[in-house]
Amino acid sequence: MTDRIIAIRSEQELDRFTALSHERPVVIFKHSTACPLSARSYRVYQAYVSASDVPELLFAEIYVIEHRTISDETAQRFGVRHESPQVLLVSKGRVVWDASHYEITQEAIEKALTESGAITS
Repeated sequence: MTDRIIAIRSEQELDRFTALSHERPVVIFKHSTACPLSARSYRVYQAYVSASDVPELLFAEIYVIEHRTISDETAQRFGVRHESPQVLLVSKGRVVWDASHYEITQEAIEKALTESGAITS
């Protein structure tokens, strides 16, 4: 894991990231440690984070098996269907983009951040 990815393990941490999303974009990766496709997508996410030179972005992860209640709360709070693997872009307290499974690519993450205005290309 890169040092820029922060684990969300409690509802308080999810609250903190939701609040921070009002100041700067938050990207959350929901990861299943039992799924080979999730492992592939997680490597894509890690590579994107490692290559990102935008310090304003916050990157987080939720391990869906180990922290199922947080994963469920995330889906409920943001009104998105639970998927894993899944990437959520949270801005101003709401999900403005999400992708799952094979939709998770570095290009897709970059495009979502650019189109949402979170970063400029």
